[in-house]
Amino acid sequence: MRSLYTFVLYLLTPFVLARLVWRGLRAPGYWQRWGERFGFIPVVAGAAPIWVHAVSVGEVQAAAPLLRALLTRYPDVPLLVTTTTPTGSEQVRSLFGARVAHVYMPYDLPDAVARFLARARPRLALIMETEIWPNLYHACARRDIPVVLVNARLSARSAAGYARVRALTATTLRCLRGIAAQSRTDAERLIELGASAERVRVTGSIKFDMKVPASLTEQAAVLRRDWGMQRPAWVAASTHEGEDEMILDAHRHVRSQYPQALLVLVPRHPERFARVAALCREQGWKTVLRSEQVATPADTAVFVGDSMGELLLFFGACDIAFIGGSLVPHGGHNPLEASAQRVPVLFGPHMFNFEQIAQLLLEAGAAREVGDSGMLADSVMQWLADPSARIAAGERGAAVVEANKGARDAVLGMVAEALGTNGSASKLG
Repeated sequence: MRSLYTFVLYLLTPFVLARLVWRGLRAPGYWQRWGERFGFIPVVAGAAPIWVHAVSVGEVQAAAPLLRALLTRYPDVPLLVTTTTPTGSEQVRSLFGARVAHVYMPYDLPDAVARFLARARPRLALIMETEIWPNLYHACARRDIPVVLVNARLSARSAAGYARVRALTATTLRCLRGIAAQSRTDAERLIELGASAERVRVTGSIKFDMKVPASLTEQAAVLRRDWGMQRPAWVAASTHEGEDEMILDAHRHVRSQYPQALLVLVPRHPERFARVAALCREQGWKTVLRSEQVATPADTAVFVGDSMGELLLFFGACDIAFIGGSLVPHGGHNPLEASAQRVPVLFGPHMFNFEQIAQLLLEAGAAREVGDSGMLADSVMQWLADPSARIAAGERGAAVVEANKGARDAVLGMVAEALGTNGSASKLG
């Protein structure tokens, strides 16, 4: 089965390269460092690294508490971080600079994987979320490199997809040294697909272990003063194609009751920044872009967050947060970045990538689900009209975050075990 999978991958490689070219038209970062995607990375000299893979910006942000803990706990062990997207690469550099090495993840082709492992020489691989790569995991197993899935989750939709190739999925999952599942439901789905039950642990989501720096809170206060302390401000974060029009429609309703209200609109992908800004201006909104680095006039209606790595800042500067990717069937994004800053949360019905987290926030009264632009506008206006209810919802969200911390430490325990079984625990340098 894996041979057929590999054959199909090789057949698709020209189309994958064509997609890189196409994506590079909007995001030039996709035209760079192609060799790394085929395993041609710089040879890692010195001590063998701990390798952490995080696909893109959201996964890098989620991995940040774990990466910081690894840097502290194993100061003599290099950290190698891989991502798939240029934005993920930029986020790694923004958060960690030269403290970690970064290259792109190789495609799951046997020759690319072999080159990558020979040059990187990882002593341990920590894969964020649920990335299932048959050739990579089999190659690691043959080389006795432990692989641990961290923050593993599996939606019902994804589980059904993997079940269609159950034999390949099962043999791949059995290559793993450990799985740190976000919930009991995730664990059960992974075991049903073939993961070894004794290697699966329910650790909770590492996303709860985020810490908001005091410096960021101060920066958010400065930004809010620039916008105007007395005017309401709400953020639509990580929006996707098809959502911006609905959000702007909701903002029109909000402005009919709160004429000074400011919408902070943050597209998920950099290649959409210019198009979203143009859309706002075409609709007649007085629009300011973050990249313009200018003061925000009092008559500004929309502030477009066309920058990387500042979403936490925008959450902290706003009264209410809407989580994008949820009014369209994308699966949503992480609402905890807002909740951790005591900002109440709204999201649409498509939060299947964060279903347990969304449910916890809904049950606590820290979030509301909205189905369309009208419901979104109504919820924003209700919270703006009742500051005490809005503040209470934000406090409940922060309490949910605090009550569910601990996944990072559980994963660190699994890391220590994996390093020990790899014969490296006593001499990690």
